[in-house]
Amino acid sequence: MSSRQTAKEAARLTKPYRVTRGDGFRLKDCDPADTGGMHSKDDAEKLLAGNVDLLSDLQEKLYAQDRWAILLIFQGVDAAGKDSAIKHVMSGINPQGCDVFSFKKPTVEELGHDYLWRTHVRVPERGKIGIFNRSYYEEVLVVRVHADVLAAQKLPGSLVTKHIWDGRYEDINAFERYLSRNGVIIRKFFLQVSKKEQKKRFLERLDDSKKNWKIQLSDVAESHFWKDYHKAYEEMIRRTATPHAPWYVVPGNSKWFARLVVSSVTVETLRDLNLAFPKIDKAKKKELEKVRRDLRS
Repeated sequence: MSSRQTAKEAARLTKPYRVTRGDGFRLKDCDPADTGGMHSKDDAEKLLAGNVDLLSDLQEKLYAQDRWAILLIFQGVDAAGKDSAIKHVMSGINPQGCDVFSFKKPTVEELGHDYLWRTHVRVPERGKIGIFNRSYYEEVLVVRVHADVLAAQKLPGSLVTKHIWDGRYEDINAFERYLSRNGVIIRKFFLQVSKKEQKKRFLERLDDSKKNWKIQLSDVAESHFWKDYHKAYEEMIRRTATPHAPWYVVPGNSKWFARLVVSSVTVETLRDLNLAFPKIDKAKKKELEKVRRDLRS
C-alpha cells in the first residue's frame, strides 16, 4: 500500500472515534468491542506495519523542520492497553525524537507545586513527539474519585469548593489552548475496555509469571470504583473535547484494533502538517560546497 493510500485509510479509521465537542457525549454509546468492521487481526497488523513505516518518515521530517511538537495523551483504566499501544505504535520512531513519560503518584516535590506543573515541564520541545502515559487528567479522575487524594494536595480550604472540578476543566482547556497556540499539537486517547475484559487481563497477569510484576493489589481495588471512574471519564470527555485538542474514544477490547486506531490518528495528525525537510538557501549551499571542497582536498 502506498503512503497516500495508508494515509487515506488512516483517516477513514479514525473519524468514528473522534470527539471534538462534548455536548451530548455518552460513554455508553461507545462499544469497547468495536473493531470498525474489521474482523481480521492479520489485516490490521499489516495496516499497522504500514503506519509504523510512514510514522518513521514523518517523524524524521518533524524533527528536521523543528517547528511543531506533538503531544499524545493516553488515559484509561488499569489494563486498558496503554503501555501496549505506545510500544507497538512507536516501534519505528527514532528514540532521539520521542519522549515518553508515565505519571504516577505525585512526589513530595510535585505536591508542593500547582497540579499542572509536573506535566507542563514535560511538554515536548519543537520537533519532538511527547507521550504522556496518564497525565494532568488524573486531576479530574483519581483525585475526584478519592477525596483523600485531593486532601493530600494541601490546597487552602477556601479553594476546595463544590466548583473545584469546574475550575479544573477550565484550567485544562485554557492550558491546551495555550499549548496549541504555541505549536503543540494535542491528541488525546481514552482506551475503553469492558469490565469483563479488564478482569480477564488481570487474571492473565496472575497466571503468567512473566506478567506478575504488572499487577498490584491496588489495581484490583480500583476496579471496584468502576462506575465512579466511568462517570468521571464521561464528564472529562464532555468538558474537554475541542477541535484543537480532540479526544479519541478508542475501542480497546481488541488490542490489535486499538493499536491500529492510535497509529492511524498519529499518521493523520502528522500528514496534516504538510511536513518537509528544510530548504537550503543560497548562502547555505555555498557553505556546503566549501565543506565539500575541503573534504576532497
